[in-house]
Amino acid sequence: MTISDKIRKVRVGTASCGLAAGGAAVLDALRAQAPQLDIDEVGCIGHCYAEPTVEVITDAGSILYAGVDASDKAISSILGLGDAYRFHIPEARAQKELLKVLKLAGRINPVSLEEYMANGGYGALKKALDNTPEWVIDEMKKSGLRGRGGGGFPTGMKWSFLAAKQAEQKIMICNADEGDPGAFMDRSLMESVPHQMLEGMLIGAYGTGATRLFIYCRAEYPLAIKHLKIAIEQIYANGLNKINGRELEITIKEGAGAFVCGEETSMIASLEGRRGTPRFRPPFPTDRGWNGWPTSINNVETFGNVPLIIAEGADAYASVGTAGSKGTKLFALAGDLEFPGLVEVPMGTTLSEIVFGIGGADPEKVKAVQTGGPSGGCIPKELFDTPVDYDSLKSLGAIMGSGGMIVISNERCMVETARFFLDFTHRESCGKCTFCRVGTTRMYETLERIVAGNGVAADLEFLETMGKKVGKGSLCGLGQTAPNPVLATLRYFRHEYEKHVIDGQCPALQCNNLVDVYISKDKCIKCRLCIKNCPVNAISDDFVVDNSKCTRCNTCIEICPKKTIARAKKGECNCG
Repeated sequence: MTISDKIRKVRVGTASCGLAAGGAAVLDALRAQAPQLDIDEVGCIGHCYAEPTVEVITDAGSILYAGVDASDKAISSILGLGDAYRFHIPEARAQKELLKVLKLAGRINPVSLEEYMANGGYGALKKALDNTPEWVIDEMKKSGLRGRGGGGFPTGMKWSFLAAKQAEQKIMICNADEGDPGAFMDRSLMESVPHQMLEGMLIGAYGTGATRLFIYCRAEYPLAIKHLKIAIEQIYANGLNKINGRELEITIKEGAGAFVCGEETSMIASLEGRRGTPRFRPPFPTDRGWNGWPTSINNVETFGNVPLIIAEGADAYASVGTAGSKGTKLFALAGDLEFPGLVEVPMGTTLSEIVFGIGGADPEKVKAVQTGGPSGGCIPKELFDTPVDYDSLKSLGAIMGSGGMIVISNERCMVETARFFLDFTHRESCGKCTFCRVGTTRMYETLERIVAGNGVAADLEFLETMGKKVGKGSLCGLGQTAPNPVLATLRYFRHEYEKHVIDGQCPALQCNNLVDVYISKDKCIKCRLCIKNCPVNAISDDFVVDNSKCTRCNTCIEICPKKTIARAKKGECNCG
């Protein structure tokens, strides 16, 4: 095997996305074939669709390879600097993306303190310590940073509340629970650059006078937790936790995956060893939080921004973004698009630029985008010129949330989409509030009837009325935002609801009880694969589908080599 003498270093992506695609095998193969080279593990570069990725550093620069496997052919091509797996970042993404928080993600070893410091790491902490705590708070306020967990509360203001408290103990918590399905910004940041988040927390502790730090991370993030534990030990070993004259204890609490524990008072209850349920506010956590001590909570991405603000200055940071939403934002792109993964763009970038330009979705095939996770709203394609910031999305009946963004194609049913999201949120209700516990359940049952073909026109008015009551009557953000997918789809896609309840049809042909399956006999080659593989024997020997037996499992549609089997509106096919 020929190994180019131009290679100086090799980086292999082994974040969760890279490992899931086979990155560990690629790493082992490279090390086995070229033990003399400096081959290192790195985190996620954001191009999750292209994993496993390998970056080769030469004297002339770097070469990125994607879709690599552990075969001798692939390894030989890379080590010989061949072109077979060479990858070029899509031009539209390169133009729109602005890497600030993710600047080091996928470029350094996640658990190498030396590499992090060689790239400026902990320089911001030193700068903060060279100034006063009041200066830190002032810089945070001037930066305009708002909480990236979804609430959007000004970070500097929250820190000032904690700093003003006189108490024996003051607590700072990092919310790393990230419960939104389809969201993976925080996980990726913790896996790729754990020291960046921790540096932000240490700066926060200095500015506010916090005496103890907690990281509340969902247990389903084992790699992130592993990297955080290593990074914390390195912080202890190097005395970086010596803040305000004491050595800060940094504790990781592994959450059990309750969505409601993303709400700050529920999280505090869980940290105290109690059942995670919200409580009335006031008192707010900065007045009375963990075990009665003043407490401030921010999420992973928020802390990831802090070193940037302190290092480059608040004015430079605030020069990016919009008037009310400063800096950049991380988004996890998923759904019906070509390039799913993690992106970072300036606040104010339009939905169109993100979905079509960066995500590569086909404008002719996209119907909407869901922002803000299961508690967000579905925004129709006609409004994709909207700039993405806290206030603009709220005006559309959606929220930014933590940054999940799911693209929805024309083939998806918006009623079923709303049912899908409400299925999640009504199950995750802690049950404390009657409106959340009962109201979301009644809404979910109504949506179940509609997609089953048993809905009536009055159901639409009920969903709107109940949705507004649930939002107003719930104690925490879960219940307050749970109706959003239903209310937003009713607002923008009411015609699809009406088709279901009035005409008994699903325009997208997704709701099983409202569609039939048929075989186009003139195109059928009579291979009998559909008959042999139908689990309920619903297809006759003369290739007619008995829709009274058919369960709409799609097995026949997927297995047909000529694609002659399809769905149709109920009662409108000649399928017998």
